[in-house]
Amino acid sequence: MDDIALLVFVCVTANHLGLVEGAERVLGFPLHVINCCKCLTFWATLVFCKVCHSGWLDALAISFLASYSAIWLELLEGYIDTIYNKVYEIIYKGAEGNEASADTDEGDTDSPVP
Repeated sequence: MDDIALLVFVCVTANHLGLVEGAERVLGFPLHVINCCKCLTFWATLVFCKVCHSGWLDALAISFLASYSAIWLELLEGYIDTIYNKVYEIIYKGAEGNEASADTDEGDTDSPVP
């Protein structure tokens, strides 16, 4: 079961981070099944289960469950992105404000503050 959880994470995160989209740009054609985290998770889990000698019914049930889990993991990763973006703006807008207040009239205002 740990392997399947890791497989779900890899499938979802590869799509979420844009790695599959990047591969599509390099290859020059769409990867229809791979560029969907639900589809990739379903098929990767189904193949994994069959390689591990699971029965068809077990493999299908696990694959559907993994695919459904992928939806929620994608949603969670999107939420984490929004939190990251908010924190990033707070930190780096604050840093820009500090640089502006550190400038003096003694030198060129376009040069960075040491």
